[in-house]
This record gives sequence, C-alpha cells and structure tokens, in this order.
Amino acid sequence: MSSIYRNQNGAGSWREFFGDVYSGIAIGIGHPVWFVNNCVERTLYRGWVVFTSVVSGTNDCDEKGDDSDSSSLSSSAKSLKVVGVGYGRTGTYSLALALDELGFPTLHTQHLYENDELFDHLTNNIFYKSIQDDEVIMGKPDFDLLLKAGYTATMDLPFALYFDQIKEKYPKCKFILTVRPPDDWFRSWKVLTSSITQPAQYTSFIFTHVKKLEYYLRWLFSVVNSEKTFLSHPFPLPSQDKENAINSYLTHNQRVRESIPESQLLEYNVRQGWDPLCKFLEIPYEDCPSSKGIPFPKSNSARAVKWQSYSAFIGPMMLTLYILLSLLLVLFRLMIGVRFIPWCRKKLGYPIKTLVKERRISKKMN
Repeated sequence: MSSIYRNQNGAGSWREFFGDVYSGIAIGIGHPVWFVNNCVERTLYRGWVVFTSVVSGTNDCDEKGDDSDSSSLSSSAKSLKVVGVGYGRTGTYSLALALDELGFPTLHTQHLYENDELFDHLTNNIFYKSIQDDEVIMGKPDFDLLLKAGYTATMDLPFALYFDQIKEKYPKCKFILTVRPPDDWFRSWKVLTSSITQPAQYTSFIFTHVKKLEYYLRWLFSVVNSEKTFLSHPFPLPSQDKENAINSYLTHNQRVRESIPESQLLEYNVRQGWDPLCKFLEIPYEDCPSSKGIPFPKSNSARAVKWQSYSAFIGPMMLTLYILLSLLLVLFRLMIGVRFIPWCRKKLGYPIKTLVKERRISKKMN
C-alpha cells in the first residue's frame, strides 16, 4: 500500500484537484487489475496442481496456502500492535499509509478483498450470514488471520467495531480514534457510499469478489444506519439516513472513549501530522518522518473516491468491450476471409471515388 500515490499538494490548488483525480484513477484501475491477475494466478496454479496430481498419481488439490493455520504465525506478528477504531472517512486511509511508513504493516478495509482467507471468513460468518438470517450479526472475527497475513495493524471498518474483542485478546494493543466534525464526516461518508455501490450493483453477478463486497456493504450500511433494510433491499440501495448515521458515529466514538484506557488510546485528527502519532507509538523523534521533512500522507479524499468508482467501473467495461470487439473481428476474418478494415475500404472505396468523380464533372459542367 505504500506505493499508492499521495497527493501532497496544497488545499484548493489546481494541482490538488488533478492529484486527486490521478490518485483516484490509479487506485480504481488497480482493483480490476488485481482481480484479473488473481484469476490468472489461480487458474495457472490449479492447472499445475491438477497436472502434477495426474502425473504423480496423487489427489492433492488443496487450495494455495491451505497448508497452514492461524496458529502458525510469523515470529514478528504475535499480536496486533495498532488498531484504528475510527469510522471510515475520518482519514483512515492516510493514517494506514503513515503506519506503513512507521513500520506497522497495515490492512485498510479498501484492500480487504486481497486477502481471501480473511475476507471469506468475514463473509461466511458475519456478512452473508446476516443476510441469510435477515438480522445484523456482529459475531467474533478471527483476528489471528490478520497476523497470519503479515499485518500488525488495521484501519477502518469493520474491525473498528470490534475494539472490545481486540482489547480483550491483545491487551497491549494501542488504539487510534480518528475523528472529524459529524457533518463533515457524513458528507464524505455519503459520497463514499453512493460511489462504491455502483460497481457492486452492476458487476457483482460477474465477479465473486465483488459479490462478497456487496454482502459487506449491505451489512455495513445496516450497522451504521441501525437499519436492517439494507440487508435485503434490491438495488439501488436506500439513501443513507443522516440522523441515524451521525448518531451511530457519535455513539461509537463515545463507547471507544469509555472502554479503552487513556494510556492506550489516541484521539487523533490526521491534520495533526506526524508528531502526536510518533509520540503515542513511542517512536524516537530522530526516527519520526517529521524530523526528516517527510510530509504526512494525504490520500483518498472524497473527490479521489469518486474517480476511484468511475475508473473501477468503466475500466472493466472498456476491457470487456475491447475483448468482445477483438473476438468479433477475428470471427469476421474467419468467416469472410479478409480483415474488416480492408473489406470496408474495398466495399466503400469504389462508390466514394465514383461519387467524387461525378461531383467534379458536375462542377466543371456548371
């Protein structure tokens, strides 16, 4: 995630505008590219497993990576170190980039789909189960799956909702509550929810990962709005309820303040930059990026989120159309015996030339 473009341009400048557009498109295109690469990798791997099993006479067709369990954690990841407990759209993505910079590999929910085992676990036991039962189920996630994937920190929902369980399981974990004014938060939240539902609405029937994203969104909107209608309502989903959402946001923040000891909790606005973060995480000043003149990451603004949605949705459509057009052109050549463009030139060239000659003759005669 550290390779994501960071828009460090001044607020309100034209460079900030184009930086947001660029970062949105880059991240948005990255999602379908990952899907394609993942599908190709899985297909090649499964083909190789089948081939080797046939050659060796075994029947070992286990999925890639299934030979380990959540108890076999790496020596560097025995406990979650930092957990963001703020709602989405409070600077969680920028903070995730900052934690990566500080040496805490961080999973932001935007990249949850890249971790199959974790995403499947949450989908089967919480998101889809809620839809099946038509009831919001919180459940008990297996947080060790985060450690198994190499993460020592996480940001954003849904894990922000499980601070009580995380505190009990990892008593030395530190928590960061990202905050912003309620009305500002809801405006940004509304932009996000209206943007990310479009890819889920139009492509979830094609891609399994997008279908799981749909389940997650339905569950998440039900939690934030305190309204289970989202679980079963057909697309388009109902609008976010401002009063319910803001009440949920404020109630959650207050529960965090009351539940987590002050020594383990940092209430934080990303505009505060590096210094409060480094102090809270006990990082010496000389190792803090601020001492080296490194600007604090700024990414995933409301404008960038819109462009993410556009590129994530339009990109796969353009690729699909390109593939279909290419197949049609190949089919045309096989059936007719010539390529489409030379055929068009041959068919249309003579009448056009004749028409031009006739017009020239007519002008001369007049």
